[in-house]
Amino acid sequence: MSEYLLLRHRQIPDIGNLTVYRQNEGFQAFHKAVTSMKPEEVTEVVKASGLRGRGGAGFPTGLKWSFIDKNKWPHYVVANADESEPGTFKDREIMENNPFQFLEGVMLCAYAIQANVAYIYLRGEFWQIAAHLDRKIAELHSAGLLGDNLFGTGYSLRLYTHLGAGAYICGEETAMLESLEGKLGQPRLRPPFPPSFGLYGMPTVVNNVETLTNVPLIIEKGAAWYRGYGTEKSAGVKIFSLSGCVNKPGNYELPLGTTFRELIYEHGGGIPGGRQIKAIMPAGASSSLIVANEQALDTPMDYESVPAVGAQLGSASVIIIDESVDIPWLINKTIHFFKHESCGKCTPCREGSYWMMHLTERIDKGKATWKDVELLKDVATQIRGKCLCALGEFSIEAVLSGIDRFRQDFEARVGAREMIETQP
Repeated sequence: MSEYLLLRHRQIPDIGNLTVYRQNEGFQAFHKAVTSMKPEEVTEVVKASGLRGRGGAGFPTGLKWSFIDKNKWPHYVVANADESEPGTFKDREIMENNPFQFLEGVMLCAYAIQANVAYIYLRGEFWQIAAHLDRKIAELHSAGLLGDNLFGTGYSLRLYTHLGAGAYICGEETAMLESLEGKLGQPRLRPPFPPSFGLYGMPTVVNNVETLTNVPLIIEKGAAWYRGYGTEKSAGVKIFSLSGCVNKPGNYELPLGTTFRELIYEHGGGIPGGRQIKAIMPAGASSSLIVANEQALDTPMDYESVPAVGAQLGSASVIIIDESVDIPWLINKTIHFFKHESCGKCTPCREGSYWMMHLTERIDKGKATWKDVELLKDVATQIRGKCLCALGEFSIEAVLSGIDRFRQDFEARVGAREMIETQP
């Protein structure tokens, strides 16, 4: 990027210092919104910008804000800083290095829905970042940017951080709300959805850290300016967390619509040892495995194009798999994670992940028959569409896509002769 919108610390030294941030137009958008814009006008600008949720779902941000129930009060904002998806590490970099832009985004969202209290929910392992944000929030109070009757208006706002206990499931918004309320972090049955029944049963907007960090620049520079980045239906920039079998892993801020090929070979430096790329997981452990052929590599990374090659963009935590990686081994790793992180509330996910783990272990150790592979596929298929939240759905993506698209890896594990004998 010639100009960073989110990872601005890479261009502006010490932007995590409040004085430096304000010297670079920091909090001008918040001041503008509170003193000269109606709350619904802020929502309309965000809606017009085309900003979509960066946490994985890609739901239009302004539209989510507009769903807030205006007949029930108080309203709340919860910033999702759980970031538990294996392969995702973008939000951490923002909070550590460009915290005020993120906090200003939280504050703008709160003003847009007229919330007077906002919470930042962080995974338990982020305790140092929580302390870091607490110090930044205290600075905002001292500077008169948080508190009562801001800028001489009647609007008041306070921010708080809240640490979870390191549970992946709390990245799911309703499980996060349950955890914030002091309950077990388990998903709620939906509907009702958080904009009508959220934290403490009140209307709540939940947005990801990266999503909110876009908002100050959108309010400051306008929706049309933001739409100058990305594609028509996937506007703006995205932070791609690149990892796996790649020479230069890291966070890369690029316009949506950039191809996998550019990310992997121009920015990521290609595959170690000159090996061939085998598969791509575009959304971390939750992703389907994409066969890394020419079509896939030339696919634009946006919310509309990635499904054409059999996956979702999700949080854009792009994991690269080269020819040295065995797919049954990879799937066994992902299933161990999902089995461990299943909250146990719904039977299909709890029991399905348990049995998938045992089957993938058997296959990975070379002790399985082809019937075990077929049983694994059947178990995964039975989970689909039957869970309270997306964790169960996520757990089967690599399994089903791996068996269907990398059959030869499974054949090698069970033995070609065994496979032939057991096929009808």
